[in-house]
Amino acid sequence: MNVSRFLLIPISFSLFLVACKSGATKKIKKVSEDPSVYVAPEPGYIPKHEFDAYYNAIKDYYINNLVDKGFNGGILVAKKGRVIFEDYHGYFNLKKKDSLTPHSAFHLASVSKTFTAMATLKLVEMGKLSLDDDMKKFFPGFPYDNVTVKLLLSHRSGLPNYIYFMEKLGWNRKQYCSNEDVLSYLIQFKPPINSQAGTRFEYCNTNYALLGLIIEKASGMSYADFLQQTFFTPLHMKDTYVFNMSDSASAMPSYYRGRQEGLTYLDTGFGDKNIYSTPEDLLKWDQCLYTNEIFSKKTLEEAYTPYSNEKPGIRNYGYGWRMNVYPDGRKIIYHNGWWHGNNTVFIRMIQDSATIIVLGNKYNPYIYRAKKMAEIFEPSSVMEDDEKQGNSK
Repeated sequence: MNVSRFLLIPISFSLFLVACKSGATKKIKKVSEDPSVYVAPEPGYIPKHEFDAYYNAIKDYYINNLVDKGFNGGILVAKKGRVIFEDYHGYFNLKKKDSLTPHSAFHLASVSKTFTAMATLKLVEMGKLSLDDDMKKFFPGFPYDNVTVKLLLSHRSGLPNYIYFMEKLGWNRKQYCSNEDVLSYLIQFKPPINSQAGTRFEYCNTNYALLGLIIEKASGMSYADFLQQTFFTPLHMKDTYVFNMSDSASAMPSYYRGRQEGLTYLDTGFGDKNIYSTPEDLLKWDQCLYTNEIFSKKTLEEAYTPYSNEKPGIRNYGYGWRMNVYPDGRKIIYHNGWWHGNNTVFIRMIQDSATIIVLGNKYNPYIYRAKKMAEIFEPSSVMEDDEKQGNSK
């Protein structure tokens, strides 16, 4: 077992105790009068006995439920922005046996949707678009009625999933399929809807492929450039990028059922997938969402509001975020991902400011069970497994 790195973490705990006695509240140190300069919140204080208890519980879970189950990937667990546990186990490339490092960027699969959703909401804040804008405003030939930005964000559009209809409608699998191609096929063939717009939740990658195009229309920039300028650069997410074909030789490969997965005709789109990042960069993303420096409080509240209430239960979806909403008002905000051999978990326990990030490039269903680690912070919570099997999550 490659576990030597994380065994060093408790030793370093004493080094930050002196600097963290300001209490549990996050402190944001302003170093510039320029409001465009983002300043990350300082990690909060965790008493040593709590830190040690969290660390030991997480380490035990990690070894028994991930490492011993063939895990190949990276894990980071934090509370109040303070990293409690972090490790990288296995290889970037299984054939070359080159070890994973904190700078190894994983395909986030559908965790990418959190960035697409928040980029859309940022454009709303900037006055570039409205949640009530109809798709026909951006694409006059769009053939479906009453499909708005907010219905795309909340997966309530009723649109068919391009992952399935492109090939059925004759797309050449030897040719890469772009977001524009998806839109063109919707306009040309008008594949049947799954439900009337606004009537029910149905997770669908088409929604986020279209949002990617809307981001480009509204911003006047490429999707990749807008995310780079708005999020990745200000947040110092130096290992995060939007994949394109020029990255194909250097991007981390993935593995499924013992073999390396190759690129397919669906691998050049954006919005629903194709962001690569690291656990450390995702923690930066997580932490910025506890401040009002990038987004207003109103925007964050809208993102975390449950919009699909047709069925009883704790599971729901906001704008780009899955969530468990408990009767006492607590929420666990999260997203999972799966594309080729990559599977990912990004969990935000916002009441406790706890974060669980697990990224893998060798498909392993036990990664999704990392949700159970939420019980380390909230013993009374039980996270339901609400992911359906499919090509992308």
